Amino acid sequence: MTMDKEWRVEEGDLIRTRTCGWSPPGCHPVGCGMFIYTDKDGNFVKVEGDPDHPITQGRLCPRCLAMGEFLNHPDRIKYPMKRAKADRGKDKWERISWDEALDILETEVRKIWETYGPEAIYVSKGTGREATEYAPPMAQAVFKTPNNAFMMSGASCYGPRTVIGDFLLGAGYPELDYAAFFPDRYDDPRYEVPKYIILWGKSPLQSNPDGFFGHAIIDLMKRGSKLIVIDPRLTWLASRAEFHLQLRPGTDAAIGLAMLNVVIGEDLYDHAFCDEWVFGLDELAERVADKTPEWAEPITWVPADVIRGAARAFAMNAPSSIMWGLAIDTQQNGAQAGQALLALGAICGYMDVPGGITLALPSSFMGRWTYETLQFVGEEVEKKRIDGEEDHPAYAVGPYAHPDSVLTTLETEDPYAFHMFYFYASNPIAPTCYAEPERWYNAIVKMDFNAAQDCFMTPTIMGLCDLVLPVSFFPEHDGFVLPHFGRNTHFLGAMNAAVDPGEARSDLEIDMIVGKRLNPEAWPWDTVEEFFDAQIHTQYDWGFNDLREFGAFQQPFEYRKYEKGMLRPDGEPGFNTPTGLIEVSSSIYDDFGEDPLPYFMEPAMSPYSTPDLYEDYPLVMTTGGRSFVSFHSEHRQIPSLRAIHPDPLVTINPKTAAKYGINDGDYVLIENPLGKCVERARVTNEVPERVIHAEHGWWFPEDDPEAPNLNGVWKSNVNRLIPMYKVGVTGYGAPYKNVLCRISKADGYEAGAADPALYEPRASRGPESMTNGPSQPASYEVIHPE
Repeated sequence: MTMDKEWRVEEGDLIRTRTCGWSPPGCHPVGCGMFIYTDKDGNFVKVEGDPDHPITQGRLCPRCLAMGEFLNHPDRIKYPMKRAKADRGKDKWERISWDEALDILETEVRKIWETYGPEAIYVSKGTGREATEYAPPMAQAVFKTPNNAFMMSGASCYGPRTVIGDFLLGAGYPELDYAAFFPDRYDDPRYEVPKYIILWGKSPLQSNPDGFFGHAIIDLMKRGSKLIVIDPRLTWLASRAEFHLQLRPGTDAAIGLAMLNVVIGEDLYDHAFCDEWVFGLDELAERVADKTPEWAEPITWVPADVIRGAARAFAMNAPSSIMWGLAIDTQQNGAQAGQALLALGAICGYMDVPGGITLALPSSFMGRWTYETLQFVGEEVEKKRIDGEEDHPAYAVGPYAHPDSVLTTLETEDPYAFHMFYFYASNPIAPTCYAEPERWYNAIVKMDFNAAQDCFMTPTIMGLCDLVLPVSFFPEHDGFVLPHFGRNTHFLGAMNAAVDPGEARSDLEIDMIVGKRLNPEAWPWDTVEEFFDAQIHTQYDWGFNDLREFGAFQQPFEYRKYEKGMLRPDGEPGFNTPTGLIEVSSSIYDDFGEDPLPYFMEPAMSPYSTPDLYEDYPLVMTTGGRSFVSFHSEHRQIPSLRAIHPDPLVTINPKTAAKYGINDGDYVLIENPLGKCVERARVTNEVPERVIHAEHGWWFPEDDPEAPNLNGVWKSNVNRLIPMYKVGVTGYGAPYKNVLCRISKADGYEAGAADPALYEPRASRGPESMTNGPSQPASYEVIHPE
C-alpha cells in the first residue's frame, strides 16, 4: 500500500514526520499510524493519528497521546551509567561515556567467556517490545550464549500458543480475519464478516495483543459480528456478548472438550473439510464422547445450557472465528486448552477462509534471522542450554532456556553456575513475569556482573545491576513494525525518527554497537538501515527507504493456502505437519511423552485438588488483566496515565466484599502460603463470588528507590502468590490465572511490604501442594464434589 503523503514534510513552522509506533515505551506491535510534529529545532510539539493508516485509521490510545510526557520526563535514563557491585540496591549511579560503558561490558563478558564459558551468561528479555526480535540475537550473536528467554514460569506468554500452532497446524500464529491484509479492508470483495467471534481469555480493547488492533472488534460488531466471550470477568465486551461463559479460572480445557462434544455429537462439523484436511477426528470424537456440557458444569461453574448454546452458535454460523488470549498460556492445562480450541476451529472448517482464522508459514520474514543467529553459539555450547529437556522434551525443541529450570540452576549451580544476567527491556522482579520474585532476586544478586538496557530506572535495575545503557523511544529512532513478530504479519510499518535521542540508542543499535565489539562477524551492517534492507530483501526487491514512503506495506494474501501448497516449504498442498493435515490428534506428542489428544487436568491448587488448602484460602485468584493506560509494569511514572489509574486494584464481588467487611477503595491484603500483597478494592459484579482478580505489574516510582524498598516493588507484587514449577506436561503454561488465596482489610500498602533478603527458603514453606515437584495427577479425570 502506498500512501499519498511524503513521510516528512514541513507544515508552517512545524515538521511533520509520519511513523508507526512500537516501542519503547511498551506496547504490542500494532504499529499504530501517527504524525509526530516537531519544531525547527527538533523539539517534540504534538502527536496526531494518521487517518490513512490501513489498520488504525487515525485512532490512538492514551499511551501514544502521552508521548510528550515520555520524551521529556526528568527521570529518563539519558546516558550510560555504572556503579560498583558493592553498591547494588543503592542510588549511587555515575554517568559515563558510551566508550567506557562498552569497555566495561566487553571486559566482563570476555572474562566470563574465558573463565566459565558463554553459557554462564543469561539474557532476560521483556515482552511485546522490539526486544522480542532483538534480545535473542543479543544473547546468541553478541554474548554467544544459548541461555535466553522471557522469564515467565512455563514461558507463559504468546510462545505456548505459537508452539501449539506449529505442532498441530504447522502454521504461524492463527489470527481472527479482520481484513487486515486488504487496502480497502472490510469492503474487499474477497472478505466476509465473521458471524460469531469467540474471545477466549482475551480482552483486545485493552491489550491490542501481538499486532492485533483491538478496536477492530468494534468495527466488526458494527458490521454484524456477534460475540462469544469465555472469561471469568464480565468485561465490557462480555457484557455485549450473545454468550458469556464465566468460567472458573484454569478450566478452559474442560470448556473446550464440552464444546467439541456438542459439535461432534450433534454432527455440526464440516464433513468435507475434515475428510480432506483433518487428522485424528475419530480419536477426538472418542475422547470427548462423555465430556458433555453437564460433565463440564460442576468443573467450570458454567451452566451446561450456556456451553451448549455457544457451541451450537459457533458451529452453525459459518464463517466464524476464534481469538485466543494470554489466559490460555498462563495455566498448567493451557496447551490442552489451546489444542481443543484449535480443534474446534478446524473441524468447523474455519481455517484460512474469509471471515475465519488466518494462517501463514510458521516463521516468515525477520523471524528467520532471529533463529539463524543460533549459529554463533556453536553446537557444543548450544547443547548446554538450560532447556529442561529431561522433564519437558516438547519445550526443548525450541531455542530458548526454560525459566523454571533456570531458577533451579541458579539455586543449585547444577549443571553449572550462572555468573552474569543481562536484562533486555525487562523488569522481571516487578509483578510482570517472575513468579516467586524473591527467589529470583536473591539468586541474581549473587552474580559477578549484571547489566541492563532500558529507558527508565526500574526496581530490577536499581536492585541488581552494575551497568545500564539508555534506550531511545520509538519517535527517536528508525525501525520497522512487525505485527505478530513475523508469524502471521499482515503489514510492515516504518518507524521514522523525528526527535533527537541524545545519547540513547535503539535496541537494535545497541545490539550492533556491542556486537561489533564482541562478535563482529555476526554484525556486518554499519547502520540499521542496511540491516533492514537486508531483511526486507529476503522477500522483496525494495528496501527500507521505500518502506518509509509506503508508510505501511500490506503483505500479499490468499485464502485457502493449504489447497495451493502455500503453507508447506515443499510447495505441496496441505499443512506443514508430519501428516500434512491439521492434527486434532497430534502425531508427535507421543514422542514427548504427552497425550496426543486434548484433556482436562484439575489445577494443582484448586477447590477440588487441594480441598484442605481451600478451607483456609477459599477464593480463586486470577490475574493479568490489562489496562488502557499501562503496558505490564511500564507507564507508572507518566502523570496523565497514572492519574487515570493511580492504584493497583483487586476486583471483588459485592457479596464477597461484604462478607469480609471490605468497601470499595479499601486496602486489601491478599495472601496464600507463598506470599502476600496489598491492592485497593474495586467492588463490582464483574467477577463471581468465589473469584477475585488482582492486577499485575505494579510498582511505585514515587517511592524510595533504594533496597530493600526498590520503589515499593514488593508491596503490591501479586507474583509473590504464584508458584514456580507448576507447569504443564509440555513445559508450557503455569498457574498465573488460578491460585487459591484469602483476603482481609488492611491499613495500607505497607501490609504487603517485604525484604527479599528475609525470604524463607522454598523447601520450608507451605503445604506439599505448593512445593517443588511434579504437579500432574496420574489420571486426567477431574476431582470435584458430586
